Amino acid sequence: MKYENKLVLVEISEKVAILTLNRPPLNILTLELTAELRRTLHIIENDAAVRVVVLRGSGEKAFCAGADIKEFPAVWDDVINKKLLNENLAVDEIELLQKPVIAAMEGTVLGGGCEIALACDMRLMSEEGKIGLPEINLGVFPGSGGLYRLARHVGLSVAYEMLYTGKILTASEAKAIGLVNYVVPRGSSEKNAVELAKVIASKPFEAIKLIKKGVRDLWQRSTEENFRTNLDFSKQIFKTEDCAEGVDAFINKRTPQFK
Repeated sequence: MKYENKLVLVEISEKVAILTLNRPPLNILTLELTAELRRTLHIIENDAAVRVVVLRGSGEKAFCAGADIKEFPAVWDDVINKKLLNENLAVDEIELLQKPVIAAMEGTVLGGGCEIALACDMRLMSEEGKIGLPEINLGVFPGSGGLYRLARHVGLSVAYEMLYTGKILTASEAKAIGLVNYVVPRGSSEKNAVELAKVIASKPFEAIKLIKKGVRDLWQRSTEENFRTNLDFSKQIFKTEDCAEGVDAFINKRTPQFK
């Protein structure tokens, strides 16, 4: 697999890929960085050596401070197709990746950076970090998924407040409303995210993929709608070697050796 680019750095170890948005100090989301992120995620999806992804920003000042506003004049004649479409595709690629994605966030996480984080499965944030969607102050709204993803994590009323006011939250405030999973000491978000990623990477991979797909596909539907699909997912997983190994190990009181 080829990961040769300077804007999205890739490091793979023990089935965990660390992706670094490499445009310090703020890791602003440019058209070029967006394209490289999409390309890298596509490669990651097809790399059998990777089971979990940790997404971070270069340095400790910002995970990603948002989209590059200075690019807007050059694309103003067709901002949707020239900029927002590609940003949406890149952010969607994160959520739709079969493999779990953990955001390791240092410093500022604003606008498009927050939208990237919302598309990840889990989020760890350094204790001095700040996160929010201030697009209202530019006369717009979060155009790369924040409009609908935020409410999934924090509920409607809290999402409305953040979107209406452009309020920026501290790390502890974000943790309190469920926007981030863990608040960690400054400079340790990557370390903690990788430790969590390694735990997940050690689990049966087919089950992990179905869990991610199942949660994403089923959570907004009714129990009646989910009944048959849930059984279909179970049918798939009970056919795997890892399932047979896990059950046999439990019965015989030994440690399972998942493949």
